[in-house]
Amino acid sequence: MLVNVLSETDAQIPDSSSSSSKKKRKNKPQSRGLFHSLFCCFCPDESDHIPANSKPPPLVEENGSVSKAVKPLLPQIKSQDVGKICVLIDLDETLVHSSFKPVNNADFIIPVEIDGTVHQVYVLKRPHVDEFLQRMGELFECVLFTASLAKYADPVSDLLDKWGAFRSRLFRESCVFHRGNYVKDLSRLGRDLKKSIIIDNSPASYIFHPDNALWSFHIKHVASERHWRQVAFTAKVSINLKRCH
Repeated sequence: MLVNVLSETDAQIPDSSSSSSKKKRKNKPQSRGLFHSLFCCFCPDESDHIPANSKPPPLVEENGSVSKAVKPLLPQIKSQDVGKICVLIDLDETLVHSSFKPVNNADFIIPVEIDGTVHQVYVLKRPHVDEFLQRMGELFECVLFTASLAKYADPVSDLLDKWGAFRSRLFRESCVFHRGNYVKDLSRLGRDLKKSIIIDNSPASYIFHPDNALWSFHIKHVASERHWRQVAFTAKVSINLKRCH
C-alpha cells in the first residue's frame, strides 16, 4: 500500500484568525461560504467518516446509459515524459495555504471575482515548496489536480510554478462529486494506474484509489518541531514511487 506521510514536521504558518475569531463569529458563516465556493471542500477530520470500500460511480450519459468511451482528462504524454511516473499534486493545504483574511507575510495576493465582487485572496507558500516543485518536475510527469476553481487556482499556479513543473492543470470540473466531496478519479486521467500517484492532504480526494496516494500533512495542523527538508521529502516520494514499477 502506498499511503505514506510525506512530512512529519513542517514550519508552522501563522494563523491570523486566532486573536479575532471570537469577536467575529457572527461574520464566520459568510466567509465560510465564500471559502467553500472558491477553494476545495476539505476537513482535517474527514477521513474518520470515509468508507474504505468506496468505488468510483459509473459515468452516465444523458440518456441514462453508462458511457463506454470517455475522453481522458490529460492530453497525450509528451516525449520528454514517456516512461515517467505521473504524479498528481494537490494545491490547497498541500502546496499553499490561502485565506480571505489579510496576512502580512503573504507570498501572493490574488484578486478573485465572486458574485460580482472582487475579493483579495492571501496565499502563503509551504516551506521549501519551490525546491520541491523544481525537483519533482525534473523527475516525474507532474500534474496539478485541485478541487478549487480555476479562476483562483490558475493564477496561483502561474506564480507558484516558476519552472513549468506542471505539464497540465486539472480543476474542480475534472473532479467527481461523490458523497459531498470533490473526488479526484485517477481512472479518468488516461494514464496507467500502476504508474500514477496522487499527493494530497485530504483522504476524501483519493477515496477511489487510496493505494495510489501519498498523504501530505495539512499545513495548518502540523507542529513546527523542525524544518521540512526538501531533500528528505523528495526521497520519501521517490522511494514509494519505485513500488509502482
